[in-house]
Amino acid sequence: MIRAGLAVERPDAGIELIKHWPELGIRAGRVAAYIPMHSEIDVWPLMHAIANAGHSLALPCIKRQAHPLEFRAYDIGDTLRRGAFGTREPLRTAALVTPDIVLLPLLAYGRDGHRLGYGGGFYDRTLASLRKQGEIFACGVAYSGQEVPTLPTDRFDEKLDGVLTETGFKGFS
Repeated sequence: MIRAGLAVERPDAGIELIKHWPELGIRAGRVAAYIPMHSEIDVWPLMHAIANAGHSLALPCIKRQAHPLEFRAYDIGDTLRRGAFGTREPLRTAALVTPDIVLLPLLAYGRDGHRLGYGGGFYDRTLASLRKQGEIFACGVAYSGQEVPTLPTDRFDEKLDGVLTETGFKGFS
């Protein structure tokens, strides 16, 4: 697995994300983050910084297989419930929201902005749906070591607008 040793190598990587967040050039909006699992980069410090900067947060919820994710409002400290695939999600009573910025976990990202996810297609369906509704900024969050030259893609794959790593932000055209 690409990420296996990276979390141990850089336990402070999540904190490093905060210093590179301004490189995105985003001043306001609702940010959909995610709860990190296994060896994913720790986005909790970034979520705290985003909330402290005045952004509203949301977290993804899996509605059902082969459908886009839905996003529910989240405030730091809110109770979370167990979701599908071992995820943690806001309670069903939390308001449904549409994010302006989506932070996505990934296994790898290509230099052209394509990402390799976990195989369910949830984020590809979600980004396609959100992009039909209006402007959305899709930003992968990863360790810099997860970058690869290219990835195999198909017509359903949605490109990232950028990727945020512990070493900086990289935008894709």
